[in-house]
Amino acid sequence: MDTVKNMAKGASSEDSQFKSGHQVPIQQQTQPGLQSDMKGPDPQSENIPTEDGGYQTYKAAGKLEGKKAIITGGDSGIGRAIAILYAMEGADSLINYLPEEESDAKVTKEEVEKRGRKCYLFPGDLRTKEVCKKLVDQALADMGAINIVVNNAAYQNMTNGIRELSEDQWLKTFDTNIHPYFYISKYALEHMKAGDTIINCASVNAYIGRPDLLDYTSTKGAIVSFTRGLSNQQIEFGIRVNAVAPGPVWTPLIPSTMKKYALDQFSGTPMGRPGQPSEIATCFVFLASQDSSLISGQTLHPNGGVVVNG
Repeated sequence: MDTVKNMAKGASSEDSQFKSGHQVPIQQQTQPGLQSDMKGPDPQSENIPTEDGGYQTYKAAGKLEGKKAIITGGDSGIGRAIAILYAMEGADSLINYLPEEESDAKVTKEEVEKRGRKCYLFPGDLRTKEVCKKLVDQALADMGAINIVVNNAAYQNMTNGIRELSEDQWLKTFDTNIHPYFYISKYALEHMKAGDTIINCASVNAYIGRPDLLDYTSTKGAIVSFTRGLSNQQIEFGIRVNAVAPGPVWTPLIPSTMKKYALDQFSGTPMGRPGQPSEIATCFVFLASQDSSLISGQTLHPNGGVVVNG
């Protein structure tokens, strides 16, 4: 096994891969946040943490050769890692992102193309069904097919309680986190066939009921139920639908949306560290490939050892 001790691409010798007890450097960004502006340890997109605090490069095996994927929120964090690992496994992708995240999206495109695959860019706010329809239409025009849909884009903003949570924020969170999952799945399924897959990004918060993210937590619970219901609809057509529910992960969403006390507690999992985007992306590879051929309507839990039911 080729393990690189704390010196993987994007990591420094002081990173120590968020070893047990390590706290994330306190920093704040304005929303939606850029990966290029993050300080401290760089989020890892293809290097997988090892038990000794180092990394090993993800080992591809051609699991997605020739596949075409839509990835929302593909500019940075988990979405970027998915696009890169999919490229390593042989898939092209079209990534969606907000226009202000263009610089991060271009980096993702470069990283995918370094792996010999194509990456198409689609900037746009998915909170309207019209933009979601354009996304699907553009994916078909660019790639000629849609085999994998990864619904990943999300918004969160911490509040102390329901009195502080505005009605406008509640609506924005639902319009961002669940409605596009319905629209994109609905429009894409018209062009998908047996063997194709849809993978939705849920969250550990749906299972633990995080109080300072009430609206976000509610949408993630809706995503779990949406996944189960859609799976039961589509299974007769040979299309599998699953979800991934990450725990704390070091992405731009964290410094741009979480308050200082939450950042101080960010390493608080049984493993003693947050996850890296690469560790979540491996679940999306598994669920998109034939390795998971008997799995549908289920949720995977890469969350640092938090035990949940469901």
